[in-house]
Amino acid sequence: MYQVIKIYGENEPWWFFEDWEKDIIEKKEFKDFEQAKVCFGEKFCELKSQNDHVNEKPGFLTAFWQDGNTHFCEECDDEVQLFHGLMILKDNQKIVVDGKGKDETINYSGKAKCCQRFSQSSRSESKE
Repeated sequence: MYQVIKIYGENEPWWFFEDWEKDIIEKKEFKDFEQAKVCFGEKFCELKSQNDHVNEKPGFLTAFWQDGNTHFCEECDDEVQLFHGLMILKDNQKIVVDGKGKDETINYSGKAKCCQRFSQSSRSESKE
């Protein structure tokens, strides 16, 4: 089975931290990869039209974001960008393309990410 998944939170969809599933806001399942790609394409166009920026990685992993869409991280004492993520998974696992399938668990500077995850509960509190 293939899954098309939308997430929302402080991490792009290629991070796959231990509790990344808490960021899922929509999930659809397909038996056929071609059907999953059609759904992914439709959601890609929708998210692209609603956001200022897009970044894609191999394996159908895409992040979208808007300038200024941030939340304050007390642990970091800084504003953290919020992302909409879109991905296709196969049997709930990342699709590996051309050997590029290693999970990313460090940030761009080579250090492990230290912020506490932006959880569903803190999202609910920030909307109030």
